[in-house]
Amino acid sequence: MKARVIRSEDLVRAPWKNGGGTTAEVAAFPEGSGFDTFGWRISMADVASDGPFSAFPEIDRTLIVVEGGGIELDVEGVAYRLDKASPKLSFSGGDITIGRLLSGPIRDLNVMTRRGQFRHRARFVESGVALLAEETRVAFLVALDGSFDVTLDSTIHSLQVLDTLMLEATQDLILLSGTGRAILVEIAPDQPT
Repeated sequence: MKARVIRSEDLVRAPWKNGGGTTAEVAAFPEGSGFDTFGWRISMADVASDGPFSAFPEIDRTLIVVEGGGIELDVEGVAYRLDKASPKLSFSGGDITIGRLLSGPIRDLNVMTRRGQFRHRARFVESGVALLAEETRVAFLVALDGSFDVTLDSTIHSLQVLDTLMLEATQDLILLSGTGRAILVEIAPDQPT
């Protein structure tokens, strides 16, 4: 099984689609695709001020606060508080969304999939074992609170905080060990095959 570690310090920052901040692309499909052409995209953004989010029509989006005090998202007039107790929200990328920082800058993980092509799910995992859903084509493990070791096919992949392991689909058990949590993101075709 193919697996690749993507180090947080190697990520390259680029302007947001609306120019209001920066994002670091972790991975996208097809590789090299732009904001209007990706099938799926995983990125990390640094949010330093309040303001509108870029619009991504036809995109399903999950935002997870990974560092900082949190953010309140106003999605089409409904407020959602994302903080340590409840750090994740899934919403339509086409919805009018405004962010208001709760107590200083944050870093968030964004997972986006193009409706009709791909779908995703994101969940928190801790030490133990994980199993990917049968329809998963590609998965990502992002270390959150500390170092995290992922064992695949007898190979140990060591992740530091905010490093990502990208792996191909597998039905084998994935062994996880670490002192904190990680985020497991699974991407599958929108229509099961």
